[in-house]
Amino acid sequence: MGEDYVISYPSSEWFINTSLSVIYISSVLIIGSKLSKTNKLLFARSFACFLITFLILYHVGHLYYNTWVINKRLPLHLCAISHVISCVILFSPKKQYLFDVLFYCGVVGGLQAILTPLIDDYIGVKFFYFEYYISHSSIIAFPLYLFYVLKMKLSKFSWLKAFIFLNILMIFIMPLNFLIDSNYMYLSQPPAINHPLVSGNWPYYIIKWEFFVILLLYFTYLIFNSRIFKN
Repeated sequence: MGEDYVISYPSSEWFINTSLSVIYISSVLIIGSKLSKTNKLLFARSFACFLITFLILYHVGHLYYNTWVINKRLPLHLCAISHVISCVILFSPKKQYLFDVLFYCGVVGGLQAILTPLIDDYIGVKFFYFEYYISHSSIIAFPLYLFYVLKMKLSKFSWLKAFIFLNILMIFIMPLNFLIDSNYMYLSQPPAINHPLVSGNWPYYIIKWEFFVILLLYFTYLIFNSRIFKN
């Protein structure tokens, strides 16, 4: 296994990667907005297939380099869960519920991952470096695309649904972490980076995380439901 690779602010690497991520996200939204109604949906489905391919390559890559282990590679981090939802949402009958969860977990979680990048157990293979940024940028771009381009709506209590979803995940993932010695969703210990929402001693940082997250989700709902951002 490799070592955790932290890209610290305000390094030139951080600025370059963050700028490229913003360009990538903006490009997805701009391209989508220029397409016909039929092609907008086709583009979204193609994007989902692209994410499915990247997800497969990620796991195949770790199998190839013998770095796939159960306590590291299950898609149980918040961003990995958002990636999986992005892959299936357009092919699921539960689109609205999945969208309510994906929008907050993808946009908020992906943004934090871009601003405080940490590539865990990095072994120096460039694919995993680029995969980190493409995956996390995509879970921001995809729900924004659904919101702005495909005109999907956030339900009235979507922020609360997302919060309940996160807490249900915690109920299952926290004991699993202790069982298999993992740190999914950083519920066993904070990440190896200065993170504004996940820092301090266990379990106090989780209590602090709960408080800040529900405020952040509600604040996000108010922003995207305002006249300025509402589609």
